[in-house]
Amino acid sequence: MTSTAPPTDPGQWIRGITIRQPWASCILVGKNTENRPKRWPWRGWLLIHAGMKKPDRAALRDPLVATTIHGRELPLGAVIGVARLIDCHSDQGPRRCTSPWAQRDAHHLVLTDVQELALPVPATGALSAWKPSQDLVEQVLQQLPHLRLAAHTTGSER
Repeated sequence: MTSTAPPTDPGQWIRGITIRQPWASCILVGKNTENRPKRWPWRGWLLIHAGMKKPDRAALRDPLVATTIHGRELPLGAVIGVARLIDCHSDQGPRRCTSPWAQRDAHHLVLTDVQELALPVPATGALSAWKPSQDLVEQVLQQLPHLRLAAHTTGSER
């Protein structure tokens, strides 16, 4: 019989990424590229964590951001969704990196399979990729139970 429980160490198949608002909420509704100053070796599932600091006020005035998050809450200090990180590449210029979210001179984390949590889960993040606790992962899996299967099939994507 095959177990449906994820591996006991969530660090085997999922990481957390802390992103300042409104950028974290933008990912939930179409931002498929997250910009970082350096390359990320991790591939696989990510908890999308909205940082605890105040939202980036300048970003709120950006027309693309304002249109994307119009009418949405901007939770702080909580996991608000999950996504799969499938690639990370350095900026290759506007001809190769066509996402409107791609910043020049940055590394682009390419995200797919984004899923929003119905209820944000309070959590503390970190500046770099972080390993979530088993309790935090369980709280997320209560809302997205189908990810239990992903824990078994994507654990080797490091």
